[in-house]
Amino acid sequence: MSTNRTFMNNLIRYDKFLLKLIIKNHMTQVDYYEIVRQKLQLGPIIAPKHKKIFELMKIFWNEEEIKILSQFNKAGRITSLKELTEKTGISKQEIKRILKRSIINGTLSKFGTKYKLIPLIPGIFEKYYIARKDSEENQKKAAEIYRFLIKQAPDLEKINERTKIFRPLLPYEAKEKLIKIDKSLNAQSEVLPYEFVRDMIDKNESFAVIPCQCRLIGEYTGEPCEVASAEMGCFVTGAGAEMLIKQGAKRLNKEEAIDFIKETEKAGLVHNTVFDTGKETSIFVCNCCSCHCGALYPAKLYHYRGVNQSNFAPEFDIELCTKCEICMNKCPNEAIYHILPNKPDSSDEKMKLREEFCIGCGICAVNCPNNAIKMVKVRNEFPEKVVIEGQSFEDLIT
Repeated sequence: MSTNRTFMNNLIRYDKFLLKLIIKNHMTQVDYYEIVRQKLQLGPIIAPKHKKIFELMKIFWNEEEIKILSQFNKAGRITSLKELTEKTGISKQEIKRILKRSIINGTLSKFGTKYKLIPLIPGIFEKYYIARKDSEENQKKAAEIYRFLIKQAPDLEKINERTKIFRPLLPYEAKEKLIKIDKSLNAQSEVLPYEFVRDMIDKNESFAVIPCQCRLIGEYTGEPCEVASAEMGCFVTGAGAEMLIKQGAKRLNKEEAIDFIKETEKAGLVHNTVFDTGKETSIFVCNCCSCHCGALYPAKLYHYRGVNQSNFAPEFDIELCTKCEICMNKCPNEAIYHILPNKPDSSDEKMKLREEFCIGCGICAVNCPNNAIKMVKVRNEFPEKVVIEGQSFEDLIT
């Protein structure tokens, strides 16, 4: 009996020892995904600590890849191959082999023998769906998560609401047909070329179109945009166009570029650009709908401006306006509404602007069948150069 009791006591002690060992190992186990998640922050652009973020990261990077990525510098900063070898003890050839899939899929940037982490959005989101090299299953899974993140953007603090990246450009023929200068502005006021999408076409010879990633994930998840397909996507000019053409973007000649831009306007898409290299050198335009766009859709849901205002606002000509509501239905931010008549002669009926929601995109004006809307220049604000910790929007997506 004594021997059995001793044996049982020893067995219990051994079980307790094993349990402690298991707990200790579990507690000290390195969470490489959490380490990388923290590195994905770039200024106000963050990857929130949320289960969906970790699910997305596990689609993008397997355990072998994430261990090496945990040794990277934070997003936006270069990490050399030599630095990775010194930190990990893994040979250069092996590191290149392990990271090759990430480069192909667009979840990591590479420049010669140097690498760079980029945020999940903007950054990986665009590169991943421009490349479309991952499996169809993974692309669909990632699309479902990105769609969730866009819908929940303000709650998840994906990006600080005060940090607005985009600013709308006016439609192609706005200067000839839609513009009016507010006489109260100072004498220096003028309509400047960079305020129009036409300027991008006039001063460039290379043009390309890539699918809209925001509408593409809607198509992957069974929520296609009713305004336009993903193929009516982002418009790129100059050196950026040539770079993306090499990655599979569709090349356009100048005439095709003009037709494409006009087609997006008729569909009701907003020309949103980023002035990341100065006001004179915008090369990239997102043609955005309000039901899928990562900037416009959350803003519409939660009632705030998701992009910076242009210097223009619509003005209605009461005599020409037939209250057809086309402008109201086309407006991406629900900034126009119809005041129904109360007077017997209907003289009080009109279309009204919610100024606090208007972004000054000109979509209402370009689609008015009676030319009853003019875009009035009401401000003289120059676009701020959007560069976050040394990284431009172009740096993140190319």
